[in-house]
Amino acid sequence: MKIALAQLNYHIGNFEANTEKMIACLQASREKGADLVVFAELAICGYPPRDFLESNAFIDLCERAATEVASHCQDIACIIGLPVRNELPDGKDLFNAAWFIEKGQIKAIVRKALLPTYDVFDEYRYFEPASSFTCVEFMGKKIALTICEDLWNIDDNPLYIHNPMDDLIKEQPDVMINIAASPFSYTHDDERIKVLSSNAKKYKLPLFYVNQVGAQTEIIFDGGSLVFDEEGALKAEMKYFTEDVQVFDLAEVQNVRNKYPAQERASDIEQIHDALLLGIGDYFRKSGFSKAVLGLSGGIDSAIVCALACRALGPENVMAVLMPSKYSTDHSLKDALDLVEAIGCKHEIVPIKDAAEAFDNMMRPVFKDLPFNITEENIQARCRGIVLMAMSNKFGYILLNTSNKSECAVGYGTLYGDMCGALAVIGDVYKSQIFELAKYINKDREIIPVNTIVKPPSAELRPDQKDSDSLPDYGTLDQILFQHIELKKSAAEIIDQGFDPEVVTKTLRLVNLAEFKRYQTPPILRVSPKAFGMGRRMPIVGKYMS
Repeated sequence: MKIALAQLNYHIGNFEANTEKMIACLQASREKGADLVVFAELAICGYPPRDFLESNAFIDLCERAATEVASHCQDIACIIGLPVRNELPDGKDLFNAAWFIEKGQIKAIVRKALLPTYDVFDEYRYFEPASSFTCVEFMGKKIALTICEDLWNIDDNPLYIHNPMDDLIKEQPDVMINIAASPFSYTHDDERIKVLSSNAKKYKLPLFYVNQVGAQTEIIFDGGSLVFDEEGALKAEMKYFTEDVQVFDLAEVQNVRNKYPAQERASDIEQIHDALLLGIGDYFRKSGFSKAVLGLSGGIDSAIVCALACRALGPENVMAVLMPSKYSTDHSLKDALDLVEAIGCKHEIVPIKDAAEAFDNMMRPVFKDLPFNITEENIQARCRGIVLMAMSNKFGYILLNTSNKSECAVGYGTLYGDMCGALAVIGDVYKSQIFELAKYINKDREIIPVNTIVKPPSAELRPDQKDSDSLPDYGTLDQILFQHIELKKSAAEIIDQGFDPEVVTKTLRLVNLAEFKRYQTPPILRVSPKAFGMGRRMPIVGKYMS
C-alpha cells in the first residue's frame, strides 16, 4: 500500500478553493502511484471554522464539497476530514469526523473522541465525542484511523484518559493513520514527535500523521507531517511552513531502515521567523488584501515588522511611514531611512510636531497649568495612529501593529495610538527574542541597521526617554513574564526562583491592569505555547492577584 500525505493550506469556508486543491492533489498522488491520499482534520472547510459550524447551510456545503472530492476517487482512495451531523437523538448536532472514500463511495465514517477545550481550542462547544471505534479495511490491511487528539493521551501523560487506540488495537490493525490540525508554537515540534513516537512504540504499529499548513488569522499551522515505524523511530518528516505532498510505501516504512530520512529541524528563532512570514502572507491573501502600512520609528520592533512584511508581501507592497516628533533623535530618523534603503520598500515622512502642538494648545484651557505627563505622550502616539489610519483609508493599506509581547503584557502602549492595527505581527514575541530575530534577519547581510539593534529602546515621547525608565531590564522582565504567562506560575512561585519580590509584584500587577488594553488589540500571530488573545482568557475586572 502506498500512502500519500497531503499537507495542504486550506481557507476556512472557501469550499471551491479547498475542493480544487484536494482534487489536484488526488491527481498528482495518482501519478506518483499512491493508493490512498490522506487529508487533514476538517480539511474540507478549514480549521477552525468556529461558529460557522452552527449554520446548517455551512454543513450542507461541507458535505457537498466532500462528495465532489469523493467523485474523483474511482481508482484511488482518500481520507477527508469534515464535520458530519449527529443522527442520534441525544448529544450535540455534529461530530468532528473523517470520511474514508473508496471507489467514489463513503466506505466508513470515523468520529473524533477526545475534543480539546484548552488554549485556542473549543471543540466541545460544537462536537459530540465519539464512543465507539472500528478499524477500516483497505487493500487487505486494517487501518486504525484517528483524529488529532485521539492519539495525544498516552500512558505517561498525567491527564491520561481512554485512548481510542486501546479499542482499535483489539482488532489487530496493520497501520495507524492520524489526521490533525495541530497549531504551531516554537516548542511544539519536539513535543509532537515525542507523543506520536510513543504511540507507535506502544502499539507496535507504523504511524502516518498528516498536519495541515497555513495561517488562519492568529493561528498558524506549521505542517511537519510525520511517519514512524513500528518501533517508534521517526522515518520521515515533511516540510515546515509550506505545502508538501509525499508518497510513502507502507512495506518500506515497516521493513526498510532509513529509507525516508527526517529533515533537520530549524532553531526556535528560525521557526518563529518562518511562522510570522506565513502568518502575514496568509492573512493578506485569504482576506483579499495586498498592501501593508506601518509606522517606522527607527526602533527595533518596527524594523522587524517592516522586514518581515517586505519578505511576506514584497517590498513594493509595503509602505513605511516615518513620523518624527519634536523628541525624536536624528539618529532614529537616519536608522529608519537606512532600513528603507536596505529593504527597498516605499516610505513617507510625516512629522507630527505640529499636530501634537495643536492638540496641546486645544487642551490648554482644560488642562490649565497641570504639568506635562503621560497624557501629552499619549497624544503624540495617537497623532501617529491618526496618520497611519489616514494612510490606510486613503490608499487601501492594511495597518500592521508593531508592539511586542513584553510591551503588550505590561500595558506599555497607547490605546488608539501605537496599539492600532489590523494584525499584531510580533505581539507574541518577547523583546529579548526580538533581538535574536533581528540577528537572524541580518544573517546574510545587514538589513536592520546595527544601531537600531544596539541602542537602548525608547518610545521617544519625552526628552531622553528610555524603556528602562518605566520597566525592569527586558532580560529580567521577559523571564518573569514567561514564568507567569507560559508556565502559569504565581508571584510566590516566581519569587521562590530567586527573582526580586518587588520587581515580580510590580510586573504581575502591570500584567493584570493591562487586561482591558489587550481586549482592544488586533489579532496576534501565535508563535508561543501561550499567546494573548483567544488562548488566554482573563476577566478584565477580576480582583485576583496571582
